[in-house]
Amino acid sequence: MTDHTAAPRHVISAGHCRHLGATLEEDGVNFAIWCPRARSIELLLFAYPEDPDPEIITVESELFRSSYYWHVKVLAVKAGQIYAWRVREYIGDDGPAPHKRPLLIDPYSARVVFPKGYLRYQGDDEEENFRTCAKSAVIDMTTYDWGLDIRPGISLRKTVIYELHVKGFTASKTSGLSDELRGTYRGLIEKIPYLTALGITAVELLPVYQFDVHDARPGMTNYWGYSPMSFFAVHEQYSSDRSLMGPIDEFRDMVKALHRANIEVILDVVYNHTSEGGEDGPVYCFKGYDQSGYYILNKDGSFANYSGCGNTFKGSAPVVRELIQDSLIFWKDKMHVDGFRFDLAAILARGEDGEPLASSPTLLDIDANHHLADAKLIAEPWDAGGLYALGRISGSKWREWNGRFRDDVRCFMRGDNGFVKKFINRVLGSPDIYNERMVDPRKSLNFITCHDGFTLWDLVSYSHKRNDANGEHSRDGTDDNCSGNYGVEGETADPEINAVRLRQAKNFMAIALLSMGTPMLLMGDEVLRTQKGNNNAYCQDNDLSYFNWDFEKSPLASEMLAFTRLVIRLRDPVRNAALASRRARPMPRFLDRALRNWRMQWHGVRPFQPDWSDESHSIGLLAYSEDAGVYFYGFVNAWWQDLEVELPPSPAGVRNPWFKIIDTAVTGKGHPGAVFRGERFRAGDLLKVPARSMAAFVSPNY
Repeated sequence: MTDHTAAPRHVISAGHCRHLGATLEEDGVNFAIWCPRARSIELLLFAYPEDPDPEIITVESELFRSSYYWHVKVLAVKAGQIYAWRVREYIGDDGPAPHKRPLLIDPYSARVVFPKGYLRYQGDDEEENFRTCAKSAVIDMTTYDWGLDIRPGISLRKTVIYELHVKGFTASKTSGLSDELRGTYRGLIEKIPYLTALGITAVELLPVYQFDVHDARPGMTNYWGYSPMSFFAVHEQYSSDRSLMGPIDEFRDMVKALHRANIEVILDVVYNHTSEGGEDGPVYCFKGYDQSGYYILNKDGSFANYSGCGNTFKGSAPVVRELIQDSLIFWKDKMHVDGFRFDLAAILARGEDGEPLASSPTLLDIDANHHLADAKLIAEPWDAGGLYALGRISGSKWREWNGRFRDDVRCFMRGDNGFVKKFINRVLGSPDIYNERMVDPRKSLNFITCHDGFTLWDLVSYSHKRNDANGEHSRDGTDDNCSGNYGVEGETADPEINAVRLRQAKNFMAIALLSMGTPMLLMGDEVLRTQKGNNNAYCQDNDLSYFNWDFEKSPLASEMLAFTRLVIRLRDPVRNAALASRRARPMPRFLDRALRNWRMQWHGVRPFQPDWSDESHSIGLLAYSEDAGVYFYGFVNAWWQDLEVELPPSPAGVRNPWFKIIDTAVTGKGHPGAVFRGERFRAGDLLKVPARSMAAFVSPNY
């Protein structure tokens, strides 16, 4: 048993709280933390992660306390020192039970260290806790050589986001990588050429903050990572180098490599809850320092659960607001990331009592923070407590995951009644949500699928979820998927059914990429990745969730990949020689200008005769602007029968030809370079637009 009366092995002084966490100084390290209800507190210094006999420095005099903060400077301590805090005595009864004083990681620590035999829950045996609990480490963030790293700085107008799971992207044996590299930051570096060829401009990484892989049902693993332990530390398990600096530097190597490829890095960040859970959850950090300060509590003292994960971070509390902003600045300045997607961001619009606020100080602080002025900010504008704030996230800089886009486009393309007007609003950047005259259309982040829900291929292959593998008797995951199987549930060898499914997958991809707003694709949708109907694969750390690099063996997957690359290139004519030769504007910008100048025409199967009835399942759009290089016409047939469509006249003149750029009913890989060398169509031509397909044309302005 450790002798608590033993004299400290290091010389200490009062220190300060100008910076929280462990700060390297010329003659030692300053440690500072927020812990307003501690009467005395201990800093434990470990020689190695499993050290059963740490040096314990007890601080309890006012010399080491400034208001709500405790601080102590330890001389001669250097980078690499492993440490933890422990509250020796609380004021009142706040905090864990008096006979259990768990070791706590530093909320500001840039590295969480896991000993061999790590245990989530700490028991009564002090020495076992010393050996098995997670700890923090003193890190020198100034030693890395960024070289000439330059942020791509891609405008939202040109941005195409690819939602990617770091491990899942390369963990499969089909990746062709060595066991050492599969599922790691270095492994992702090896696959950058694939991302470049695809044409995306940003990767949105599922959580890479250190999370607790054990936060799942018994026998399961937390795969997605929405279970944070620390908001500053990089996830160790995604690194091929587990040394002290290994994960940090390997992550920065990945960022630097992506930047060299002109690809931005956006992090999916979780500031709405932690893996400490509710009353029965582990205590390793925030609960031990200030339970009521960091978490929203109900009137009876229990944990409010607006996150659906057992607890709710008190985002509007001043100390938490500062923590969140410090974390964001750390990742932007020290790790060079380019933006953030906020999981369940609506929780940050709740007050300290959990009630929704009309104007969130936390979201406004982030929006106005000058350190984050050039960072992309994306909000998931809802939470698990029923708060749905789409179109109402505080601050003009925020962009929002548009769940209405996902649902309305899915329903219209499935053939549901009453969705044609909603579909058009989504394609035009959701002006009914974002007020077209006051907010630019990039406010809407458009997606059909994301990590949470069906993959694109499952969306067109399953009418119902298949989540039995999660061990919750399929009670988990949403039942409202707006999906269809088009003939049979699940996989099939029927070529006709697969042809319809492929058309629908292409339809969804084209609509997401060409609509006004910023598009996001889910990893693997471009090669028809399937999760066998599982729409909540958060605990499936296996091939069910991994990217399958054998996609070239599938003709359907290969065709879908070629189509996706084609449509991405159509978004930016600079990357498409045929369209660039006509001085065509980027498609989103083109539609933006057309909308603002009211240069749009709506058509049905006959020109100028759109069907706006609830029974309508098709619509044609012609968009133009006087200074554009081309005019655009697209027709979507979401009906289950073929339609004969008459081409409208081009605004450039009735004699000007139309050239087809997209036809989701045509098989084969196609090539955008042949746009103006292909078949010419004229106004009045009657074309067959097959069931559940879309076609798009351009006409040169000459």
